[in-house]
Amino acid sequence: MRLASVTAIAFVGALSIAHLSAQQPPAAGGGMNMQDTAHKVANGGIRGAGWQGRPDPGTGVVTDASLDVKGSEIEVHTGPAMLYWNPANKGAGDFTVSATFSEPKYMSSNDHPHPYGVFIGGSNLDNDKTTALYCAAYGRGTFIVRVFGPAVFNVNGRGAASDAVHKAAAKGEAVEQTIALSVKGDSVSCSINGTVVGTYPKADVTGAGKLASTDGIVGLRVAHNVDVTVKDFKITK
Repeated sequence: MRLASVTAIAFVGALSIAHLSAQQPPAAGGGMNMQDTAHKVANGGIRGAGWQGRPDPGTGVVTDASLDVKGSEIEVHTGPAMLYWNPANKGAGDFTVSATFSEPKYMSSNDHPHPYGVFIGGSNLDNDKTTALYCAAYGRGTFIVRVFGPAVFNVNGRGAASDAVHKAAAKGEAVEQTIALSVKGDSVSCSINGTVVGTYPKADVTGAGKLASTDGIVGLRVAHNVDVTVKDFKITK
């Protein structure tokens, strides 16, 4: 099993800033929540044929989080915020990558929500030229779309609310989200629980300093200090 890591200073700086300042959108009423520190999980590492991972640089190492493939499900516990992928999973042309995420205890390790979702356009995932575009949902009813290209920028600001995103009843309660990223023609769309919550021109996410292409490796994005089970991860045409 190969565990990818990044040490390039420029990429460390860029993603560390993103991790500290943009893991979640502004709180209701315009306030900001304090950033908590990524913890190390017990029994960290990756246990699943072909799967690899990388933490946001400067926040920990791969073994500070865990991914376990258990039959048709993938169990993830972070630790640092992670990208997880199997290089055999690639999308090209028009395609959709989707998965259902079950958070058994909303905000169980945090004082504010942290997101999880899927990514597309993955390339150079083991060096300082990483690219990826992800859409991720928070259990309070918001979502965020972000590009690592390798510089980091938010496609929908610091996040947006949508009635399509399920809200946990309370801290410690379960919440589930089905998240999909679709490429069709000249646009990229994020759907959550069957509803399109955002559509963006390819020109906004590809080009200099962005994705080289929406083609590439697809995978999972899970923010720091999150416990989540992933079901029905798939690529469809």
